[in-house]
Amino acid sequence: MSVEKPKNNPLLEPTPYRNDVPPLDLVKTEHFMPALEWAIEEAQREYDAIKNVEDPDFDNVIIAMENAGKDLSRVASVFFNFDSVNVTKELKEIGEDFKTQLTQHGSKVSMDDGLFKQIKAVHDKKDELLLSPDQERLLDDAYKGFTRNGALLNDDDKKTLADIDAKMAQAKNTFGKNVLEATNAFEHYVDDESDLAGLPDWFKEQAAEDAKAKGQDGKYLLTLHAPSVIPVLDYAENRELRETIWRAFSTRAKDGEFDNKPIVKEIVTLRHQRAELLGYDTHADYVLEERMAKTKEAVFDMIDNYKASIEETAKQEHEDLKDFVKAQGGPDDLKPWDLSFYAEKMKQQDYAFDSEELRPFFQFEKVREGAFEVASKMYDIRFEKADDYPVYHEDVEAFDVFDNKSGELIGVFYTDYFPRETKRGGAWENTYSSQSRHDDGSRKPPIVGNHGNFTKPSADKPSLLSLDEVLTLFHEFGHGLHDLLSDVQYESQSGTSVKWDFVELPSQLMENWVKDKEVLDLFAKHFENADQMPEELIEKMIEAENFRAASIFMRQLQLATLDMKWHTTDPADIDDVEAFEREACKDFYIIEPEGGLTSASFSHIFAGGYDAGYYSYKWAEILDADAFEAFKENGLFDQDTADKFRDLISHGGSEDPEVLYEKFRGKKADPDALLRREGLYRSGNDNKTPRAAPNKHNKRP
Repeated sequence: MSVEKPKNNPLLEPTPYRNDVPPLDLVKTEHFMPALEWAIEEAQREYDAIKNVEDPDFDNVIIAMENAGKDLSRVASVFFNFDSVNVTKELKEIGEDFKTQLTQHGSKVSMDDGLFKQIKAVHDKKDELLLSPDQERLLDDAYKGFTRNGALLNDDDKKTLADIDAKMAQAKNTFGKNVLEATNAFEHYVDDESDLAGLPDWFKEQAAEDAKAKGQDGKYLLTLHAPSVIPVLDYAENRELRETIWRAFSTRAKDGEFDNKPIVKEIVTLRHQRAELLGYDTHADYVLEERMAKTKEAVFDMIDNYKASIEETAKQEHEDLKDFVKAQGGPDDLKPWDLSFYAEKMKQQDYAFDSEELRPFFQFEKVREGAFEVASKMYDIRFEKADDYPVYHEDVEAFDVFDNKSGELIGVFYTDYFPRETKRGGAWENTYSSQSRHDDGSRKPPIVGNHGNFTKPSADKPSLLSLDEVLTLFHEFGHGLHDLLSDVQYESQSGTSVKWDFVELPSQLMENWVKDKEVLDLFAKHFENADQMPEELIEKMIEAENFRAASIFMRQLQLATLDMKWHTTDPADIDDVEAFEREACKDFYIIEPEGGLTSASFSHIFAGGYDAGYYSYKWAEILDADAFEAFKENGLFDQDTADKFRDLISHGGSEDPEVLYEKFRGKKADPDALLRREGLYRSGNDNKTPRAAPNKHNKRP
């Protein structure tokens, strides 16, 4: 039975706003399901028309596939953004149904014999078609998209695969919902201000305001959101308080009402079954086939060789910390909730530097303006506040981004940077629509968003960010620039639609500008008197930059290993989620985890698309460290270098990233560049250079 197009549904009507910005202020929860059901049916009609083409060619099959389902994409993009930033009770109730229906539709399309027959017919005569490189890539990706999603399976196996995909959508939705609800469910009230000794005044003011908003005037509210957790672990002198917060944070969704352990086992089991059904040994083999790393062996090689390079340094860092704690009269048995606290004190002693000294110079609005100015100087673009665009929350702001040379609109940029209960944790970038070109060749600007959970303004102070928050803002801004500066023909190849182990390059590269004096002079001004950050403070910050670098490096290698172990092990051999994690990570622990369970809240790999891909952060760091050496050699704002890098990222996924990178750099990336930047490189035979870096394998987003 045909679904009638819903009337007065803002998701399906032409937007009343310029530049095709979606009507975010008009969309309500009740609009999503009717819009989805109609859009799925409309997309199916478009696919059916492609199946009925009598003489399949590149335009009437491949381009038609590229253009099919635009209404569905628009509905889904708004839903998934709301599912991250506006997760109301009502949205939670429809979330599983929405994702399941969307997944079932995707599975049906990707296993449609009629569609695959048409694509294969075009693919079989590829050599006769005289396609451009991006067209050939589009055709190959369409073909692989079907074969990697079951097009060659028999009917029974296709049904099994569709069932697996539907269950997977449900499980991932449950995992993410459990993490969010476990985070929001925790509230710890402190009655006596003396229990907050050591914590900055701004933190106590915010905690008092948060408690008052909950009807607990006179108390202080601590939560599991990052702006609450990190300062407690870094500065709270009350060891019992640090333990309380650490245990709550590290055991989110581990037990009780929001227990994610069974969901973890279900997800890895479904992924393994899916991979085997498609002819792969493990889920990692399936994923990595389309990544720069190519194989699980390459990933483990990278991890193992970096571990060999830094392990002794990491152990020595821990011994040095223990000696420091002993000299301070601290506990003999260091626990996880002690590490950040004493490391911060040790950094203050060794470098006369307290990272909290930076916060008054990092007023949120000025930091964001600084990021804009860095991009403007590099790429000759400008950001103009646009108050006429719709928003879904008062914290959200929008900007038009223009090219200064041509005056052309590059894209629309939304920012949403403060935590709230209906918003998931962490920081991320999204697109409402990606860049492409119209039939007449004109460029269709993208609509891009950046999101975070940064320190909120208080009653008498503006939002003042930590150094980590500034780095995070620049990081996500780098992702945003990747999408904003995209200049490709086809939407499916635009911006961040690149190999997963390449996608973090533009974001991680942007972090390098944060600690440069020339850049800090642009925006790091004291919020009270507008004084620039003192040069001696900048020097201390830079001197302390690689403090405990090996320990931090080891933690990232541990997470990458945990991810790879989950996705290279037969789930039938896993009886206990916690025991499995302990065994997978045992060679990386500097200190025992004391009951913490990373997997239960590891949203990156169980709900966020980084499955068998968390290694990609380190893989891309190789690229970004090597790329930044080019800027250091030529100047941070050298126009030629910046133009070459803009050209690199503007190609999106239309070309092989390894080829694009070598074109930018003039050589393959040097894996030792990362060790040099972290202060961990040792020349000579005692330095084991990671073998599985971009110069010997591939790369990742």
